Amino acid sequence: MAAAATLAALLPAKASDFSEPWKKPNRALVIDAYEYNSIDWNALASDKRIVAFINKASDGLPPPYACSGDEEAVKLCKALWKRHAVARELFHTRRTVAKALGLEWGAYHLARPGNPVDQANNFIDFAEPAPEDLLALDIEDNDPDQWMSLDDAEEFVRQVHRRIGRFPILYTNGSTAKHIADNRYRYRLLSRLPLWYARYKPDIDMHFPKGNWDSYALWQFSAQANCNSRRCPYRPPGTPLDIDVNVAPMAADELRTAWPFGHLIDVPTDYLASVPVPIARSEGLKGKVEITYASVATPPTIGELVAAVSTGWAKFRSGWT
Repeated sequence: MAAAATLAALLPAKASDFSEPWKKPNRALVIDAYEYNSIDWNALASDKRIVAFINKASDGLPPPYACSGDEEAVKLCKALWKRHAVARELFHTRRTVAKALGLEWGAYHLARPGNPVDQANNFIDFAEPAPEDLLALDIEDNDPDQWMSLDDAEEFVRQVHRRIGRFPILYTNGSTAKHIADNRYRYRLLSRLPLWYARYKPDIDMHFPKGNWDSYALWQFSAQANCNSRRCPYRPPGTPLDIDVNVAPMAADELRTAWPFGHLIDVPTDYLASVPVPIARSEGLKGKVEITYASVATPPTIGELVAAVSTGWAKFRSGWT
């Protein structure tokens, strides 16, 4: 039932949902925030278009289990633990308040370089997600020196699924989403996660990677980058100017039904090839057999195989250096 609701919600979006859909009063809105965004919850709840609140949970790897080293190293370690504890307490307080006000809840992990399995475990342990809570993997950019690599992100997604039996959605910008779509045979999980698309332009019709995703689950259209005291695409009550605002290509009741988007999207048609289904020899000899076809995943190209082998070899060599 949940899978059907998610798939139905991610049917191809209407053309109008790629051009300022937040101006349509029947489109649901979602707020996302981190620990330094102040929130007036009563004021925020007065806007009935706002259906959900997504809060930052974990950030990269957890702090070390024990602080050691010189005096400066110990000070830094203790500061990290204090920040971690304060952020976690605020996260769970906000979850209680948001749910009490009737809002759907979600959590995102800010992905950094470092062991993706440890990061996934950090995320789940921090967020303690209920079955109805949305989970999101935040890949800020395709830059493995600053953010989690896309190959590691694939493993992060696998570990989340191992832990809780469902998938996160993928938050990323337009260029990274396009790169994943263009290389979907390599990123077979990332390319099938519901997309939380970050682009601060009024129209995304020419930029959205429709060859892979027919629609976005959420579009982050307003943030500090395009909102100031003079002009802002949307001003939610009770929030600062730098708050992130997202729109869904659906009404409030539809978004509540689709939440928390825990399933993979349909495989694009070019993932598939039709092959004849084998028949019994005895049936074939009778001469009156209707040939049926089944869709199967297409095999990778030579170029994709070479790229995969090269990546694996590089990882193997790095383990010995």
